[in-house]
Amino acid sequence: MESLDYCDPGFTPLVVLELTSETKEEAIGWLLRRIRDLQQNGGAELLVEQLGPGVGAQEKENPNMFLVGASQQRLLSGAEDVGLFKECSDGSMRAFTCTNKHKFKDFKGDGDSFLSMAECQYIIKHELDTLRARDETHVPGYTEVKLYPGKSIIRRLQSKGILIQLFPLHEKEELKRLSFSWYKKVKLSFQPLDDIRHYYGEGQAFYFGFLEYFTFALVPMALIGVPYYLFDWEGYDKYVVFAMFNLIWCTVILELWKRYSASLAYHWGTLSRKKAFEEPRPGFHGVLGFNPVTGREEPIYPNAKRQLRIYLVSVPFVLLCLYLSLYVMMIYFQMEAWALSVHDDEPTFWAGILIFIPSIIYAVVIEIMNLIYRYAAEFLTEWENHRLESSYQNHLVLKVLVFNFFNCFASLFYIAFVMQDMVLLRQSLATLLITSQILNQFMEACLPYWLQRRRNKKMINRVRKRRTLEDKELPLVEQVRLEADMSMYLGTFDDYLEQFLLFGYVSLFSCVYPLAAVLVVLNNFTEVYSDAFKMCRVFKRPFSDPAANIGVWQLAFEAMSVIAVVTNFALIGISPQVKAYFSDSETQLILWTVAIEHVLLAFKFLLAFLIPDIPKHIQIRLSRLEFESLEALKKKVEQSFGGQGSTWSP
Repeated sequence: MESLDYCDPGFTPLVVLELTSETKEEAIGWLLRRIRDLQQNGGAELLVEQLGPGVGAQEKENPNMFLVGASQQRLLSGAEDVGLFKECSDGSMRAFTCTNKHKFKDFKGDGDSFLSMAECQYIIKHELDTLRARDETHVPGYTEVKLYPGKSIIRRLQSKGILIQLFPLHEKEELKRLSFSWYKKVKLSFQPLDDIRHYYGEGQAFYFGFLEYFTFALVPMALIGVPYYLFDWEGYDKYVVFAMFNLIWCTVILELWKRYSASLAYHWGTLSRKKAFEEPRPGFHGVLGFNPVTGREEPIYPNAKRQLRIYLVSVPFVLLCLYLSLYVMMIYFQMEAWALSVHDDEPTFWAGILIFIPSIIYAVVIEIMNLIYRYAAEFLTEWENHRLESSYQNHLVLKVLVFNFFNCFASLFYIAFVMQDMVLLRQSLATLLITSQILNQFMEACLPYWLQRRRNKKMINRVRKRRTLEDKELPLVEQVRLEADMSMYLGTFDDYLEQFLLFGYVSLFSCVYPLAAVLVVLNNFTEVYSDAFKMCRVFKRPFSDPAANIGVWQLAFEAMSVIAVVTNFALIGISPQVKAYFSDSETQLILWTVAIEHVLLAFKFLLAFLIPDIPKHIQIRLSRLEFESLEALKKKVEQSFGGQGSTWSP
C-alpha cells in the first residue's frame, strides 16, 4: 500500500484512523475497501491514505495509521445527510440541500470554503459511524469478531480493541489565529464564540459561552459583596438583604441564559436541527435480536435486568459512598474542635494558623474522594449496560452530581443549620472554595501542560536528529503522530461540574461570605484562559458536537437554584434579626419560614414561566420557516397527485 509522507495537493487529510500495530493485513485491506467503496455498493465513498514512517524510522511506531478525507461533492452530500443548517441569502437558517445549494449564503463556485473544517470532520465521522456490515459474518482475519447485516463496522472494531482511536486533525494556521484572538493576549473583552464554534463545534462554544455568561452574571453580586465584606463580620443581620438578592439573582440569570442560549443556537443553526438517530454505544452488549424501529439485527438487553443492576447495586453503592462522606465530615469536625481548643488554650500566631489546617485538609480530601468516586461511577454506569450514549451520560451525571453535592456542601449545611455557627461557616466556605480552586487549576491546566510540553520536546528533538527545522514547524507525518500522542479530550463534563459546584458555593452561602462571588469571578477569568490553552495546545481536537443548548446541565443548575431559594430563606429565618420577632414561639418561626419560602418558590416558578425561553423575534422566524416548509410540502403533494390524476384519467 502506498503511504503518504507529505500532504498531496489533491488530498486534504481531515481525520486520523489508527488501528493496532498487530492488525492483520486482510482486516486492513477489507476496511479500506469498505471506506473507499461507492455508497450504492454499501461503502462510505471517502478518501483514505496510509501515513508514512516518521523521521525516527529506527524507533518503533505504529504503521497502521490512516488519513481520511473526502471530495468536495461527497462532503456536500454528507452535509445534506446529517441535516446541517446553514444561513440562506435571505438571512434565515435552513437545512442544507444540494439542489438548493446556490441559495445559501457564502456558497460560491464549487463550495470549497462553504463548510468549516469542523463540519467536514463531523460529516466524515458520521459516514464512518454509519458504515455497516453487509453479508460478512466476521471481520476478515478475526473469526471471533462477529458481524451481522447492519452492524456498525467502526463501533465493532472499537469495542474489540482493533481500532485504537479516531480523531480529527488540527488545522495549524486556523488554530494560530484562534489562539491569538482567544487566549494569547489578556484582555477584558468577549470571547470569539463564533470562531470557537467554527473550529470546535457548537458543544464547545456553548460551554465557553456559558462560562463567559456566568462570569459576567456574577459581577453584580461581586460588586455588592465587597462593601458587605468590609462591614463588621459579627453583624450577621446585615446579610439578610444579601440573601434576598440571592433569591432573585439565581432565578433570573438562568432564565436569561436560556434566552441567550436560544439566540446562539439559532445563529449557529442548531435550534431547529433534528436530533440524529442514536445508535447503540460501542460498549453495549446483549443477545442478538431484531430492532423493530431500524429493521436491523442488533444486541438486545432486557431493561428489567438493567433496572435490577441500578436499584440493587448502583443505588446501594451511592448510598454507601454518601455514608463514607458523612463519616469523613464528622472526623473533620473533630479535628476542627481540637484545633479550636488548642487556640483557646494558647492563642499564639501558629495556633491561629492551625485553625485553618483542618479545613484545608478536608478540602483536599473532598477533591480526592470526588476523583475516586468519579472512576467508580463510570465503572458502575458502564456495567449497567445502557444502550444509548445519552442514557449513559444522564445516569453518570446523576450519580456524580448527587455525591459531589453531598460531599462538598454537607459540612456547610451542618454548620449552618445544626451548629448555627456563622463564623465557622464563613471560614469553612472560604477555605473549601479557595483550596478547591487552587487544586482544580493545577490538575486542569498546569499538570496537562507540563506533560504535553515534555511530549512536544521529545518529538521536536527526534525530528532535529534527521533534519533542520525552521520556526519549529513539524512536517505532516510528525504532526499527525504528535497529535496521536496527545491526551484525548473527554468532553465538557468536568468543566460543567466545576461551574455547577461554584454556582452552589455562591448561590447557597454567599450571604455569609460575600467575597465568594469575587473569588469565583477571578477563578472563571483564569479558567477561560486555562481551558482555551488546553483546547489549543494540550488535547487532541474533539469532533464537533452539534448541540442546541447545555443539555442536562441546565436542569442541574435549575435544581441548584431551587435549593438556593430554600437555603437562603432558611438562613434568613435563623438570623438574630428575624428570631427577635418570634422570641416567644420557635414553632411559629418555623411555620412562617416554611410558608414564605413556599411563596418565594411559587414566585420563582412564575418568573420562569413569564420569561420566554426563546426570544420573540426568533419564535417568529421559526414559525415562518415551519409555515414555508408546510406550504412547500403541500405544493409538492398537490403536484404529485395532479400528475397521477392526469395519468389515470380516461
